[in-house]
Amino acid sequence: MTGSSDFPVTGLRGRLTPNAPLGPRAWFRVGGPADWLFVPEDQDDLALFLREKPAAMPVTVLGACSNVIIRDGGIAGTVIRLARGFADITVQGNSLIVGAAALDITVAEHAAAAGLAGLEFLAGIPGSIGGAVRMNAGAYGSDINAVLEWADILTAEGDLHRLSHDELGFAYRHSELPEGSTVIRASLRGTPDNADAIRSRIADIRASREASQPVRARTGGSTFRNPEGHKAWQLIDEAGCRGLQIGDAQVSEKHCNFLLNLGQASSADLETLGETLREKVLAQSGVDLHWEIKRIGRKSEGEQTV
Repeated sequence: MTGSSDFPVTGLRGRLTPNAPLGPRAWFRVGGPADWLFVPEDQDDLALFLREKPAAMPVTVLGACSNVIIRDGGIAGTVIRLARGFADITVQGNSLIVGAAALDITVAEHAAAAGLAGLEFLAGIPGSIGGAVRMNAGAYGSDINAVLEWADILTAEGDLHRLSHDELGFAYRHSELPEGSTVIRASLRGTPDNADAIRSRIADIRASREASQPVRARTGGSTFRNPEGHKAWQLIDEAGCRGLQIGDAQVSEKHCNFLLNLGQASSADLETLGETLREKVLAQSGVDLHWEIKRIGRKSEGEQTV
């Protein structure tokens, strides 16, 4: 283990870094540091940390950091980042057993190679499987709810449990994962099909995403959930907010439900812009938008809580 001798858990084998910058890891490229960043070696290493950590220590699990705004004051306690030891993908019959750190697009490509259809939609979701399970991620006509068989989690106390599809209580962009739990792997069901046909559908999804979303910008994916009966991007556009800018934070001209960091935006700029959109949409249409992007961490000194 690399790290500091004053960390309250000993015997860890993974990488431990104090005052670790998080901004470079986030898709927005903004955010303050973690008090501690722990990259566990494997499941046993993570379980040891969860069992032995002080009860009062806050723990935050980060995946690919694609759908998150890390606030400028950083994150208290320990941030856990699942990496190589949690990225395995194996085929078992018509299912893929997938580590939580595996990228969604990589899972889609493995499914295609195995001739298993139904997971193509993952090619349109930036992020990793752990986050996809937690928020029931979806795109292009499907979601995790439609394909997940079970998920293995470590509880906040470090105990291993397998949760069935029904126990996860999926709803729109929501699951009923136990408080403080960490997804470590999941089983996703596919349907046998021609591998070339699956690859063709994945290519179509990637081309569609490239054409309609600012995928090459510093962004964080869809900012707001689609309200019942509405499209968030359309409500934002109708409120006159396409291209709206605060500092270097901007509403995408290409897709109004995406925020961009044009280069020097702060997390506060992005969050303030998002709240401004909510106010303008509410005033124009009466619809209250709800954040899909997670906003985590501490505000900087003097910054008001939103």
